[in-house]
Amino acid sequence: MLFAVRMEVEIPRDLDPEARADLVARERAYCQELQKSGEWVHIWRCVGQYANISVFDVSDNEALHTLLWNLPLFPYMSVEVTPLARHPSDLATGEGVTP
Repeated sequence: MLFAVRMEVEIPRDLDPEARADLVARERAYCQELQKSGEWVHIWRCVGQYANISVFDVSDNEALHTLLWNLPLFPYMSVEVTPLARHPSDLATGEGVTP
């Protein structure tokens, strides 16, 4: 199943700088691991914000829930999830092409 997920991050300003650096490094490693596995299909930065819009390809809602809850930055995130479905006019599906 495909999901679009908007993640906005708000790390407390008074968080210890070393703890923050460790948190961000663990987040990056986990994100890259999920990209290599094919579950985190796309990630785009929202310009001027500490936020991203990502596309995930996971088996079901529970798999996405688990994946998101395991993000090291999750406690500092606002998350908005949108399930996705193929659009019939998408040329990539082959259905939007007329003979």
